[in-house]
Amino acid sequence: MSKIGKPQPEEYANFFRGYIDMFGDQDIVEVLTSQHREYLELLKSIPDDKMTYAYAEDKWTIAEVLGHVNDVERVMGYRAFRFSRYDKTVIPGFNDHFYVDNGDFANRPKNTFIREFDGLRMANLEMIYNFSETQSMNTGKANDVFFSVRALTYIIAGHLGHHINILKERYDI
Repeated sequence: MSKIGKPQPEEYANFFRGYIDMFGDQDIVEVLTSQHREYLELLKSIPDDKMTYAYAEDKWTIAEVLGHVNDVERVMGYRAFRFSRYDKTVIPGFNDHFYVDNGDFANRPKNTFIREFDGLRMANLEMIYNFSETQSMNTGKANDVFFSVRALTYIIAGHLGHHINILKERYDI
């Protein structure tokens, strides 16, 4: 296992700074691993009848938040995979609101979100765990922004950390 160092500001768009700064200089693989357990426990604690709850008008339901988290885990992992393999093909952006609007998340049982996240995070962890230092420094362009693989790794952790906080603070989970 290689230790993935914290990315420098030129390795990502400023929009993602909060996600990257969330964990300081912690070992990001350890963060991703502990998050995996924490998030699965959090999901299991959500009452089934609360999946359609939104804390305010025009905010996502819990089911939509869970679907969004899985979408971003998948997309950012895919980007990291491509860039780690020296793929310089520009990847178009994705509109997370469009994905949620078309995810049909309200009709899914909670356990499907749990299984999907578990599989996605396990696959991403295995990939990230095996990045060489060189691979972690590779870069690519997605959504008109240059990212390093290590920046995407921190973004994966920061994005989930952000939504864990939202679920706890605004959805009272």
